[in-house]
Amino acid sequence: MHITIGKLAKQCEVTIETIRYYQQIGLLEEPEKPSSGYRLYTSDAIARIRFIKRAQQAGFTLKEIAEVLSFDGTHCSDVRKIAELKCQQIDAQIKDLIALRNVLDSLVKRCQTDVSTERCSLIDALSTARDGGHDCSRQSSAFPPSMEVRSAAIGREPMRPNETNIKS
Repeated sequence: MHITIGKLAKQCEVTIETIRYYQQIGLLEEPEKPSSGYRLYTSDAIARIRFIKRAQQAGFTLKEIAEVLSFDGTHCSDVRKIAELKCQQIDAQIKDLIALRNVLDSLVKRCQTDVSTERCSLIDALSTARDGGHDCSRQSSAFPPSMEVRSAAIGREPMRPNETNIKS
């Protein structure tokens, strides 16, 4: 089976730009351009894109996916180590999210008990910086000094990270 990039994108439920980006960063090979002018992709490309998308859904970054794909189906113990590390990272993120949830719960409770209509205690708590020379947006008086809110714990990797994120 040979299909064009548009049909490949449609079948994999991604955009053409996503396919081109995967080619640019080395996750997907770009087929040779024949004299007819249209590059044709095989079912291997479909399987590879679907693998990439499923791995992303499992929490792997494109850099980690590239590492797994570099093993080419071999070195199962190396792939297992990558997956074990990802599990540890997810556990740390869960711990951070639980701590963040507890802080927000206490802020909401404080806001519920503060009957003052002049100022919102939740906004005050988040606005009062304890920076000590650090980035004020990362830590406030509402958060324990030992707990720094990390964007990695509450955010997701952008779908199209810059090249330095992939190759470094």
